[in-house]
Order: sequence, then C-alpha cells, then structure tokens
Amino acid sequence: MPPTLPTRKIGNANVTAIGFGAMGISAYYGRPMSDEEGLKLLDAVYESGCTNWDTSDVYNDNELLLGKWFKKTGKRNEIFLATKFSLAHGDPNRAVNGDPEYVPKALEKSLSRLGVEYVDLYYSHRVDQTVPIELTVGAMAKLVHAGKVKYIGLSECSSETLRRAHAVHPIAAVQVEYSPFTLDVEDEKIGLLKTARELGVTIVAYSPIGRGLITGKYKGPEDFAEDDFRRTVPR
Repeated sequence: MPPTLPTRKIGNANVTAIGFGAMGISAYYGRPMSDEEGLKLLDAVYESGCTNWDTSDVYNDNELLLGKWFKKTGKRNEIFLATKFSLAHGDPNRAVNGDPEYVPKALEKSLSRLGVEYVDLYYSHRVDQTVPIELTVGAMAKLVHAGKVKYIGLSECSSETLRRAHAVHPIAAVQVEYSPFTLDVEDEKIGLLKTARELGVTIVAYSPIGRGLITGKYKGPEDFAEDDFRRTVPR
C-alpha cells in the first residue's frame, strides 16, 4: 500500500501536495525514456504515494505512455490527472491556439491518447492573445458540463485574465513557474497570487526545484546533454 502524503485542494478534490510532472520522461530533458523505463518510473511515482499527475498534449508521446500505464495497472481512478492544450502543433503561423472550436477537438485527442473518459483538470497551456479568454474558457466550460473534464485551469496568465476567466466559469487552478529562482508570482505589482487567493484559485507550481538545480546534480549548462533544453534557459 503506497504511503499517504499531505494533500491540498484543487476545486473540491484532495490531491497530493507534491505533484508529478511527467514531461521529462518524453520531452525536452535530453534523451526521452523508453516505454519500459517510463512505465517503471510511473510505477515508482505511484508507489511513493504521489497521485497528482500532470502531462500535456505537446510532451511528445507522454499522454500515450500514461495511457499505457493506466491500461497496465487499472489505476486510472486513483490518479488526479491533469493535461493541457493550446500550444499549437505544427503550425508555424500560430504558437498558441485558444479558438473555442479547437478546444473540444484537442480534448478528444488527449482522451484518446490517454485511454480515459475524462480528465480531472484541463489547462489552457498558454493564453491565446488573439482570442478573448472568455471564448476559450466558455468552450472549456462546455467540456465540464459534458462530463469530460472535472475542473479547468490556466497556465501563465495575468491577474486580469484570471478574473475575466473566472467570471465565465470557476477556475480551479493556475499553473505558474514558482521556485527560489522564480518568485514573480509573489510580486504585488503583478498581483496574481493576491487575485488567486481572493477567488479561491489554487496555485500549482511548475519547476519548483528549478528544473533540477536545487538537487545539486547540475552545476551549470555544461552538465546537461546537448539536446536538453535546459542548456538554453537562464534558470
């Protein structure tokens, strides 16, 4: 029996306070793991007691891998599963897509890859500056009403955008980079943390250990593989 870890609330759900970001299995952090390696890692994460998992439709075959794990273990209902959409696939003219017609299509593809009937949390990975957030969130809300999504969230949004989105449908979570190296969310001029508290929106930190820097394993860019995107980021 996995240990019981401390929890926090996302919407009405109790989720493990420490979540698992699955991106590095399949994308951006050097050589992707094989399916065998990835499945063993997911087993270890589950056995650690962490059941708050995060993926995205742009993390290469990450959703497919999680789908294989769910099929292998039958433990879908034990995982609080978050995925994301809006970072455009293969469109050089559009980096972000928040078109309301695109939203349900993106979800259906994610559900198919994951092999599930619903996701617990569906994020807009980035805000499309060409589409009013009210339209994007309105389309996401329809997915909640259809039973395909339990909660909706935003990633890297402004305080104003959060207020506008929340007026359309309750936003359960906002994901932001938050670590000792990146404390922008605490800036009172930005106001995002204050707004989230006021509205009852959970802040979900991504890269909380500085993409591995806090572990002490990495001292500088030269410690990362040539194809690891962390060689190119300032923190």
